[in-house]
Amino acid sequence: MPERTAEIELRLLLEAIFLKYDYDFREYSLASLRRRVQQALRQLECASISELQARVLHDPAGFMQLLQYLTIPVSEMFRDPEYFRGLRQHVIPLLRTYPSLKIWVAGCSTGEEAYSMAILLREEGLLERSMIYATDINPLSLERARKGIYPLTQISGFTRNYQAAGGASTFSDYYTAAYDGALFDKSLRDHLTFADHSLATDSVFAETQLISCRNVLIYFNKQLQNRALGLFHESLCHRGFLGLGSKESLNFSSYGKQFETLLRDEKVFRKL
Repeated sequence: MPERTAEIELRLLLEAIFLKYDYDFREYSLASLRRRVQQALRQLECASISELQARVLHDPAGFMQLLQYLTIPVSEMFRDPEYFRGLRQHVIPLLRTYPSLKIWVAGCSTGEEAYSMAILLREEGLLERSMIYATDINPLSLERARKGIYPLTQISGFTRNYQAAGGASTFSDYYTAAYDGALFDKSLRDHLTFADHSLATDSVFAETQLISCRNVLIYFNKQLQNRALGLFHESLCHRGFLGLGSKESLNFSSYGKQFETLLRDEKVFRKL
């Protein structure tokens, strides 16, 4: 199929999804979406994007299947341990000055980063006065996050990350193993609120002291990146903190001059 025709089909699919389901992928990176849609075509046995479009328009279950490819629900606890070590050493001491804390984990996927944040705050004595808002657009991912159950096969990797991130306890203290899963402590979940929120269409919902949005902006085009950064800037209190993914940057964005770099390698910034 000619490349131009394929791009038209893809844009029509995204427009159809927006009009039918109010999920807005129209400002996501087309190159990234193209790869994910091609994978969905193979797995869902559709011969073309047009056929896929017809299916999702007439079958909500088919759309939910496609959504799992469009949102990449993949994460791990204490991913990029140096990021969490940087938070522990350089951000937590400053967060102690607030009487209460609101933290936003944007694009939380299946919840691993939110639980990692809760564990970090617990070890630093801040969890009891904290609320972590963890948001995503994928309802299946959010439901898994709320349950706080992860496969035991992933725990050894989570444990290595936790230790490399400067964990102050034993990782097994935070979960109960049963059958093939690990259930994370309810006392962590009590400080987590999982909610549907789209960086493409929704507005700010709370004033926060720290926002962690990692490996999300890389899937947005420049316009949508600026929209998301605008939401973060609006949500953060004066001198609040923003953490991004290892391949993400504020350079060349509309908000680059409204933050200062706190930790360059770990991609932690502070609102001016």
